Amino acid sequence: MEELTPHPSQAPETIRSVKARIIGRDAQWLRVRWNILGAGKLVVPPFAGRGRADGLWQTTCFEMFVMPGEGPGYSEFNLSPSERWNAYDFTARREGMSERPMPREPECTMRKGTDMAIFDAAIPAAGLPEGDWLCGFTAVLEEEGGTRSYWAFAHGGDAPDFHDPACFTLAVAAPKPA
Repeated sequence: MEELTPHPSQAPETIRSVKARIIGRDAQWLRVRWNILGAGKLVVPPFAGRGRADGLWQTTCFEMFVMPGEGPGYSEFNLSPSERWNAYDFTARREGMSERPMPREPECTMRKGTDMAIFDAAIPAAGLPEGDWLCGFTAVLEEEGGTRSYWAFAHGGDAPDFHDPACFTLAVAAPKPA
């Protein structure tokens, strides 16, 4: 598990740690997991059914950024506990945004206890960029009362910005042919 850190300008109230990692990758799916400790006051968006939606980052949302090769283009995958999702391509940092085609919808599940929450997502492999990547796992976590914290492997500026290349720190090798 890779540790995410909250942006210093927007500290969480009760969330103590967030970790993320790839838990599986094969020809069909990329499986990723986020673990949250101190999740007792975490706001979990209600079930809305699968489907694309914009603005998921306005409440609890999990995101993955994938930059193939040297960039500057990259893809963003937004995944909500509501089961809504979206995927975008960018030609450069916050430029040339377009909806990324997906062969089928990602699958998302959230389990929340009194102190811990686990969010799992499966993204169709055919909807991911090919080759080696630099990857960033992020999370927007809303707590009761409206506090939002912004978590990433690294932060590059005075305000939270997951599109900052400083957030793309995890090297992921292309899968080996079977």
